[in-house]
Amino acid sequence: MATEEKKTGKDRIQPATRNEEWSDERVRAFLLLEPPEGIPADYHILLKAYRGMLPDTFSRFVRFFVEEGHDVNTRLTDNSTILDHLARHRRAWPYVEALKEAGAEYGVDKPAGE
Repeated sequence: MATEEKKTGKDRIQPATRNEEWSDERVRAFLLLEPPEGIPADYHILLKAYRGMLPDTFSRFVRFFVEEGHDVNTRLTDNSTILDHLARHRRAWPYVEALKEAGAEYGVDKPAGE
């Protein structure tokens, strides 16, 4: 069975869109995402929102997430939180700040200087 390599840059079929409007309804739709087995629902939702939204939209989303009673500090089995995951991404700092403003904390990998 042949495997296909991940497409990058110019080889992607669907171009990135950066100037689209995100209604509150569309942003809130992420709250309905179902996780794969073994992944906490709140962690999965935050990860999908991080991957699918620009920082300003993500900040709006986090407010809805918390208002609906979701947990920004949900942990994986290794005790890591979404902040631990995002801290490894050099361009994730606007997302990290939005989560920290909502009360998110590091589980295991608090970066030096924090």
